[in-house]
Amino acid sequence: MSSFSRRKFLITTGAAAATSVLAHGCSSSNPNSGTTGNGTPAAVPAANSTAVANAPKVETTKAKLGFIALTDSAPLIIAKEKGFFAKYGMTDVEVSKQKSWPVTRDNLKIGSAGGGIDGAHILSPMPYLMTINDKVPIYILARLNTNGQAISVANKLKDLKVGLQSKALKQAADQAKANKQAMKVAMTFPGGTHDLWIRYWLAAGGIDPNQDVALEAVPPPQMVANMKVGTVDAFCVGEPWNAQLVSQNLGYTALVTGELWNNHPEKAFAMRKDWVDKNPNAAQALLMAIMEAQQWCDASENKEEMCKICSDRKYFNVAAADILERAKGNIDYGDGRKQQNFQYRMKFWADNASYPYKSHDTWFLTEEIRWGYLPQDIKIKEIVDQVNREDLWKKAAKALGVADAEIPTSSSRGVETFFDGVKFDPEKPEAYLKSLKIKKV
Repeated sequence: MSSFSRRKFLITTGAAAATSVLAHGCSSSNPNSGTTGNGTPAAVPAANSTAVANAPKVETTKAKLGFIALTDSAPLIIAKEKGFFAKYGMTDVEVSKQKSWPVTRDNLKIGSAGGGIDGAHILSPMPYLMTINDKVPIYILARLNTNGQAISVANKLKDLKVGLQSKALKQAADQAKANKQAMKVAMTFPGGTHDLWIRYWLAAGGIDPNQDVALEAVPPPQMVANMKVGTVDAFCVGEPWNAQLVSQNLGYTALVTGELWNNHPEKAFAMRKDWVDKNPNAAQALLMAIMEAQQWCDASENKEEMCKICSDRKYFNVAAADILERAKGNIDYGDGRKQQNFQYRMKFWADNASYPYKSHDTWFLTEEIRWGYLPQDIKIKEIVDQVNREDLWKKAAKALGVADAEIPTSSSRGVETFFDGVKFDPEKPEAYLKSLKIKKV
């Protein structure tokens, strides 16, 4: 256990759990009930509970937060279901399922006042793309997780034995291209993390993602169905969809993304700038609740309950078994390889997983430039300082009682090394970009 004492953690989470049980027993006609994107009432614990002593004096008790059906959205779901939002004074938080990342973006653009959302579980580069391209300023308040994604390949390509190295796909991609039937590769959002992971992986094997394959966006919950009908040959997505692909014997996991870059940043908790600026205490309360939920999600004794909650119809609508094993770090690749207690498992809190390092956002922006999603002349440091609010994370952490030793003192994690030996120095992003052989710029 990390931030505060184990005794305090057990007391507070136990109280929240009890509140959640009471809420589940309440009628869905409760006027304070939140709803998911499909209109199904969500459990709202402790709508009338008294906030704890360290809760900020919030300007509003309401916020509408979006999520995509991926395991890394668990902190938002758990903060709702276990009563952590209510614990810090945010008694009227709605956690709303979004159909796709473009829908998440569009709902953030209009905000809750226009029927959209105030914040979201989101792909880490998206707040930058929205701030720069859509002119809708967004803040990153926390990282939600590290690791936990995967690149999967259809069974028809199993004989190629594609794994960490993508070069085995090169001949197949070239053959498909020669036959005017390009290999179809899917990710979840142009310029999103899954797009960047699969582009990096392909390029490292000599495959140009812009020229040698057909790269397209598919919503996460539709990945398995697309591979089943043959419209996708490979994809990169978060869990539980890679595990579900294996359980249905439709394909296999070539690699998990932690193998590409150990402890890589993944999703973020982001909110509209205007909402945070107007409601700074409420934003801190949301952060405190989510950070406590991250700690809860990372505790091994909570994994089964986390997966059971998230598997519910109003959230992921999948079997809990499709989530559980990989959440524990037990990976069945589907091609005979298996790993137990894998070091590349998804982390919500351990090893500073929640802290939004600016150096990581510098890498994301550099990759956006690499593939032409952003112009070369953007001022990376300036935009990172504008969007990344690590200062708010630190303020929330101190209010939550996180030990000083667990609060990073630097906004940089230093030089990062990828699976192919390439290094990224956040102080020299231009040198990194120049060294890359396959790129659009």
